[in-house]
Amino acid sequence: MEIERAVPADAGEILTVQRAAYVTEAQLYGDPFLPPLVESMEQVRATIGGAVVLKATDAGRIVGSVRGRLSGTTCLVGRLVVAPDRQGRGLGSALLTALHEQVPQATAFDLFTGHLSEGNLRLYRRLGYRETGRERMDDHLTLVHLRRPGAPATG
Repeated sequence: MEIERAVPADAGEILTVQRAAYVTEAQLYGDPFLPPLVESMEQVRATIGGAVVLKATDAGRIVGSVRGRLSGTTCLVGRLVVAPDRQGRGLGSALLTALHEQVPQATAFDLFTGHLSEGNLRLYRRLGYRETGRERMDDHLTLVHLRRPGAPATG
């Protein structure tokens, strides 16, 4: 398996993996209109052009992806996705670790997930993320915000 930067031509395949990965989240929260499920291929392509988007490939097939975008010195992490048939094998950890390495200038990494997404919360905590707050979105969804320190500044 390889993890490398995505290119605009990967947008369709990344979107397919993203939609497959978020179906269980949509069921968990009773919301078929989660942003990752309604995002367009053009939006994914634009993100690839303006952020660090990594893809995991196995025998030419994209099986996972993650995004990171610097906001000041903080890397905003989003859309960590793993194909359903590859979940639970360390791929999410590998993608996040690779993102941390790809953005060494970040002093922190921020992300969020839903309060019912126990597997995601376990993964993020295992990789050094700590809860910084909760944001109630509506009756069925509270976002859990987490942060992980980046590499210490050198100079």
